Amino acid sequence: MDKQIIRVLNKDARLSFREIAQIIHLSVGTVSHRIKRMEDNGIIKGYIPVVDVEKVGFDFRAIIYLNISKGKLRFIEEKIVEYPNVVGVYDVTGDYDAVIIGRFENRDHLNRFVKELHTMKYIERTNTSIVLNTFKENILVDL
Repeated sequence: MDKQIIRVLNKDARLSFREIAQIIHLSVGTVSHRIKRMEDNGIIKGYIPVVDVEKVGFDFRAIIYLNISKGKLRFIEEKIVEYPNVVGVYDVTGDYDAVIIGRFENRDHLNRFVKELHTMKYIERTNTSIVLNTFKENILVDL
């Protein structure tokens, strides 16, 4: 039932409990209780609009790979997540320690961000890839 509720919310999170209940043939009380439980357990973290980032001025996307001094990964990641244009920060395996996914207004905005990263103590090296085309970008969990 929880998966059915999430599928309905993925299509339109503005629906009322009554509308969700009608769609999946449950009682309003059951839908309300299950959604509240999923929120309390951190399964549903919030409700946000899906925004076309290019229409609000973020024309550049970049993937930035980082090498970070041993033992300082968490410290650096906690600093980076504070930037509002950072979409994701990931620990990774392979040649790099972490990856940043970021949105930028233009090339200059990206340039300033990368240069600021280079001023941070413990960041040893970066490698930046600019996203040329986006074929799929989805934050929804398809259950």
